[in-house]
Amino acid sequence: MNWTEFMDETVENIGVLAKEMPETAKAFTTMGTFAKKSGALDEKTKELMALGIAIATRCDSCIGFHVKSLIRLGITRDELVEALAMATYMGGGPSYAYSAKALKAFEEFS
Repeated sequence: MNWTEFMDETVENIGVLAKEMPETAKAFTTMGTFAKKSGALDEKTKELMALGIAIATRCDSCIGFHVKSLIRLGITRDELVEALAMATYMGGGPSYAYSAKALKAFEEFS
């Protein structure tokens, strides 16, 4: 998979859908903004949690979005790999395969 092309297409598709349901799109964006806001947990920790959920639910576009956010937040390869080990432990074989996808996305976006 070419992660850059895949994510560009995903963003385009979401943009089209957002125009069809602007109130829902705005509400979703607002929810994300407040959910990711640093508090007792910092944004990086929250994005690691989101990546684990993306792996568990096998959501390629979610993996792409959260890996990009983690790169923006300065995640190291070692930190990512430790998080992927935990996701694999909790999710078994399917999460192992999707963790490999997340590592590939990290490599491409870094």
